[in-house]
Amino acid sequence: MLYTTDDIVFVVDIVGTLVFAISGALAAGEKRFDLMGVAIIAFVTAVGGGTVRDLLIGSHPVGWMQNYQYILLTSVGVLLVFFLHKHLQRFRKSFFLFDAIGLGTFAIAGMEKALSFGINPGYAILCGMITGCFGGLTRDVLCNDIPLIFRKEMYALPALAGASAYLGLDRLGVIPEVSLPLTILLVTLFRVFAVRYDWGLPKIKMNS
Repeated sequence: MLYTTDDIVFVVDIVGTLVFAISGALAAGEKRFDLMGVAIIAFVTAVGGGTVRDLLIGSHPVGWMQNYQYILLTSVGVLLVFFLHKHLQRFRKSFFLFDAIGLGTFAIAGMEKALSFGINPGYAILCGMITGCFGGLTRDVLCNDIPLIFRKEMYALPALAGASAYLGLDRLGVIPEVSLPLTILLVTLFRVFAVRYDWGLPKIKMNS
């Protein structure tokens, strides 16, 4: 049985949304937030990037207000963390992998939606990065942490690379059934190697 690109994107979007929601809930739980606080952090982590993108490109109402699956997935993520947080802590590495996969998927989906609204390809790539990264950025800000994309672990750059690669493959005529998994693999490996080998961009050295 053959699966279409839409099928693949749908499945990975569900997995990515759930994992982002769980990561947000875990972060809020570590800060000792109450259940409402955990739910809010989980939700903004899961849909924050797409919301910012939709506001920038003029897509109204924003995506999560057109489909209940995002609220349902966030609720599932919060409940999983509430009842199984001790067990979920053991799967941090697995969540990191799914987070990397979700980052690639969201970056591509965000870029594609921007292109469908007539946005210039260069800005569409930035919209892809925003879709993949700004949920986590909002989570970190609300949890009073330095956002991950500003720290040594590369996060925004893999999203930009993935969106650019997907657009380039599309311009070369590569079918989405091939370019989508290749691009997601690229982003995932980029993230894994960046963490594994401590890759980072140059920093400005300020005198204290």
